[in-house]
Amino acid sequence: MDHPLRSPEEILAYRPLKHILGGKPRNLWSVSPADSALSAMRLMAEKDIGLVVVMERGTIVGVLSERDCVRKLELVGKSPAATTVADIMVGDVIKADVASTFAECLKLMHEHRIRHLPVVENGAPVGVISVRDLLSETVAHHVKVIGELERERMMMTTSTA
Repeated sequence: MDHPLRSPEEILAYRPLKHILGGKPRNLWSVSPADSALSAMRLMAEKDIGLVVVMERGTIVGVLSERDCVRKLELVGKSPAATTVADIMVGDVIKADVASTFAECLKLMHEHRIRHLPVVENGAPVGVISVRDLLSETVAHHVKVIGELERERMMMTTSTA
């Protein structure tokens, strides 16, 4: 049975981030470096997210995760209300462009041991992709592939009967 050539978007590793983000709401939750860590933590709790982007004049200057808050505040006894985001954020931000592929994003996350990746388009921040988003994309892809294989098998068994 002939298989049609697949487009890059149909091959998971080559699927562009723009395609993956297409099905995800494009909310970019951000705080300023001058905000208190407590306000950043409240935003993360309210939005049920694990990371906020730290923005200054429309530019990403850092990221702050729940993990950063625990390690840099609670474990050292700092007050979240008295500590600014700038004091505990990660300033060397690893980012991905919307043209990046699924495989490139996964590789970046693995190499840098991060769970969230801010996404930019033409240098402007447009969202954040998480390892959970990539896992969901993988599961959806495999469900589709398994369904195609099952249909193909059914066609083969009914055509030979």
